[in-house]
Order: sequence, then structure tokens, then C-alpha cells
Amino acid sequence: MLRLPGLIDPHVHVREPGATHKEDWGTATAAALAGGFTAILAMPNTAPPITDEATLHIALQAAAAKAHCDYAQYFGATANNAASIAPLASQAAGLKMYLNQTYGSLRLDDMTAWHEHFRRWPAHAPLVAHAERHTLAAAILFAALHRRPVHIAHVSHREEILLIRAAKAHGLPVTCEVTPHHLFLTAADAAHIGPGRSEVRPVLASEADRQALWDNLDVIDCFATDHAPHTLAEKDSDNPPPGFPGLETALPLLLTAVQQGRLSMEDLIARMHTNPRRIFGLPSQPETWVEVDPDARWEIPLQGWHTRANWSPFAGMQVQGQVRRVVLRGKVVYEDGKVLASPGAGRPLRG
Repeated sequence: MLRLPGLIDPHVHVREPGATHKEDWGTATAAALAGGFTAILAMPNTAPPITDEATLHIALQAAAAKAHCDYAQYFGATANNAASIAPLASQAAGLKMYLNQTYGSLRLDDMTAWHEHFRRWPAHAPLVAHAERHTLAAAILFAALHRRPVHIAHVSHREEILLIRAAKAHGLPVTCEVTPHHLFLTAADAAHIGPGRSEVRPVLASEADRQALWDNLDVIDCFATDHAPHTLAEKDSDNPPPGFPGLETALPLLLTAVQQGRLSMEDLIARMHTNPRRIFGLPSQPETWVEVDPDARWEIPLQGWHTRANWSPFAGMQVQGQVRRVVLRGKVVYEDGKVLASPGAGRPLRG
């Protein structure tokens, strides 16, 4: 067995409150453990969105009762909440600013509101931007103007990763993440995934874009799943919502890339444990590790997952490497397909 440190996913959509038919804190964290993740950071575009102290309390109360692994919850930026949430930064995973089209109602178009959030949100607290192409350039400019770090979510295009490379070369305080679906899928895969099932934001890009991510792996700080569950009925509807489940497939896909020589095991650990912990200022998890069978070869199925969404856009792909056991704080919490941690066993990473 190969032993890895407990993995950290800084980009997970739990869907609670408001859409628990897709996912909740119990099923999301069960899926996390099955994927080797012992800590997740939850996105704020729920219903209602997590934009103030009251909604943060609702999310954290649900997590305390249901979570199987450790967790923290982001605030979402709005046009008028910069002053009210900044004093609560220590209670949140970070601040998420949605600067492009996304699922939910948190898109922030007015750059005067961006300015207020960059100015007020504490410089030591994580600030994450959903920013694509031109808005990515604007987000980096705001980080430079306000002399504070910014983390760019789900980079997917060649022009974006090259801009981030240039920004880092100039010493600007920017970090970034890439998803497995942007590393392993392209727009050409939409035909066999299905027209509704392939809807995701940012959209699946070209082969040249995908290759640029691999070619600039040294610029990528984190691998984050952007686990965004929707039911198959919703994905197959006339108005399919964007997003893929991904917690349970990320590690096998990346372990396969290690076997193929596309990245090293050190690369994987840095981007799934060391860097997320550093960038997001997360506490250590003592006596915590993941045991993986690196030789297990299997085909990713469409269904049969712990996530309530219960499907995968990677169905049919051959992978090598499978999670066998997860130990959290000295206790076996997952083993051979079964989640053994009780609901509420997870601990908050903030506060």
C-alpha cells in the first residue's frame, strides 16, 4: 500500500442549505473520504447563499451534525456585504468572489464592489476568485493594487495559465488551482458525455488549452475538484445546470497520471495537501493518512458513488490506483468502499 497524507480539497459545492436532493454535508463528506480527502472547503452559492453571519451559522450547524471529515465554509461576496463580513473572516474558509457566470445568484459585475472586498477583506485571509480570461486579468490587477494575495479558481485556458505565469514572474501575489476535468477532458469529450451532462463552468476547453495546463504544471498550486453535484435528471433536462461531481475520481485520475509519468508523486502531494494547507492557512491533522493500492486497475463506472449525484463524467475511463483506507486522527474512517466515520465526526477548520 502507498501511504499519502490526508488530502485537502479547497473547492467543493456541498449544496446545503437549499438543494439537499443533490448533496448535503453528510453525502459530500462521505464522498470526500471515499476519494481520500480528509478536509474540504465548501463554496457559498447555496440557497440561500452564505453571505452573512446568519447564513454562515446555518451551514456550519448542518456541517457539525453531518460531516464525516473536517471542513470550513466560504463567505460569498455581494454588492453590499464587504463591511459586514470582513470582521467574521476568522470563522470562514475564505471569501469567494464570482466574477463570471456560475450556478446561483452570486455573480458580481460591479468593479466598485470588487474594490470594497479587496480593500476590506483581511490580507491574511484567503480570497478566491472565479475569474476567467479578462476578469482573471482584472482580479490580478486588483491584487496588485491592494497588495494582497488572490487565489484563482479552476484555471482552464492557455491564455489564463500563461498570464498567471507572467504575474508570478513579476512577484505578484497570485496562486491558482486546476480541476481534474480540465486536465483530463476537452470540448471534444462532450459528445460522449452528453450535451447536458457536459455542461460545466468554466466550460470544457480545447486540446491546446488542456495541454497548456500540463505544460505549465509548475505554475499550478493546487488540484481542486470543483465538486458540483446535480442529479442526472437535472443534467438531462432542457435546462441543465453546470457542474460535475468529482470528489471520488480526482485521486485515481491523478495517480494514473503519476503512473504514466505525467507528474510525480511529489507533485501530487504538493498540490493536494501541502500547498492547499499553506495557501488557506489550515491546521494540521495529526495521525491522518490515506492508504492507496497503486496497482489496482479499474474502469470508472457511471453510477455507484457515495455522492448523492451518483454519476461521473469520467465513466468508462481506465484508471490505476484506488483508495483502500483513510485514517483521520488515528481512527479508520473509510475502508474498502465503506464510510466508517459517524455523522458529525468531522471538525471545523476555523473558529
